[in-house]
Amino acid sequence: MSVAALTGVRTDRSRWLLLGSLALNLFFIGVAIAMFVRQPPPADRSISTRIERLAAALPEPDAVVLRGKYQANRAAVDNARADYEKSREVIRATLRTEPFDSAAMRAAMNTTRAARQNFDQLLQDVILAAAGDMSQAGRNRLANYGTQQNNR
Repeated sequence: MSVAALTGVRTDRSRWLLLGSLALNLFFIGVAIAMFVRQPPPADRSISTRIERLAAALPEPDAVVLRGKYQANRAAVDNARADYEKSREVIRATLRTEPFDSAAMRAAMNTTRAARQNFDQLLQDVILAAAGDMSQAGRNRLANYGTQQNNR
């Protein structure tokens, strides 16, 4: 066999390896793009969205009651949530200070705990007020919200 014949065989193999490698790379690039595109959007963690999700699980008359109670107290609940978020920022700022002041950190944590309790209390008061005006079926769905039973 001549040298030209040997180099011709190698060229054919190299060509096929190159095409196979290119195809494999394109496949992996396509998979990476698909995974990037399919990422879910960041969750909307606002209280109005959470109330809306909860209302969607209720019978329509009870959903109207929940939405109404939330709207009547929206400003207070949103302000309490904002105060809670501000107090969390104080904790972050306290952690970044140099030198670290544990007394300031404890005070910031106590303030945050109180703000969270206030926020929870106001939100629970909205749900309590709505539950008092709901049907038995609505209260049952409210009780099952987020449990395995509710997802069936």
